[in-house]
Amino acid sequence: QVQLVESGGGLVQAGGSLRLSCAASGSIFSLNTMGWYRQAPGKQRELVADITSGGSTNYADTVKGRFTISRDNAKNTVYLQMNMLKPEDTAVYYCKASVTRAWGLTIIYWGQGTQVTVSS
Repeated sequence: QVQLVESGGGLVQAGGSLRLSCAASGSIFSLNTMGWYRQAPGKQRELVADITSGGSTNYADTVKGRFTISRDNAKNTVYLQMNMLKPEDTAVYYCKASVTRAWGLTIIYWGQGTQVTVSS
């Protein structure tokens, strides 16, 4: 089994910063693309940013220039540095990982979510 454990959410004022972390553990043969998604109340879950195992990144237009995704392959951890936060960034943030297991099957895993609240 594979677990994704997120941390770093919280309450911050507009203009502030937060850093989210997501550590993957368990039976991992290879950790492929990892990413962060978010879901605000009444809205669909949306991609925030993702990063391949080689370090290529992709961002939603709404966070470009404010958020930075990175990963530490040695620690099986992905990070999301969020700067210049806005009230509209308020959501539950979920970590997603594409994991190849030892027998060659690739499975998508999700973290439990961490709340980010930005006050105006």
